[in-house]
Amino acid sequence: MMIFVFLASVTYAFGLLASVRRIPSVGTVKTIGVGAYWDITCTNKVTEIDWGLLEPGETANVTIYLKNEGNAPIALSMSTENWNPSNASKYIALQWSYRGETVNPGKAIEVALVLSVNSTITGVTDFRFDIIIIGTG
Repeated sequence: MMIFVFLASVTYAFGLLASVRRIPSVGTVKTIGVGAYWDITCTNKVTEIDWGLLEPGETANVTIYLKNEGNAPIALSMSTENWNPSNASKYIALQWSYRGETVNPGKAIEVALVLSVNSTITGVTDFRFDIIIIGTG
């Protein structure tokens, strides 16, 4: 069994219109066996994800391409961790469009990442978390 990890540590911000302050995305993307790219030709690596400013109840969408850079077919899974502040994970969710298809060696698939902020969020003015995508095969 092969395990590949895609780790993106990214900073995001949200706030009310009167008190919004933009927190720049300062995260880095680390990959093992899976490449993350902005384009289908897999030439522009994803190094940061800037979700912009999000108000309570809003979502933000980012499209990336995940390329199997190993030598065996893989399936992917995604999770988040290292939320800062830790209570942000109660109000903010990350989903993706991946549906379980096998990714063959050398092939890339388009994946939409969707970040959602619950309309009841309180006490969070900026947040950070890691995105982990694992390929097994």
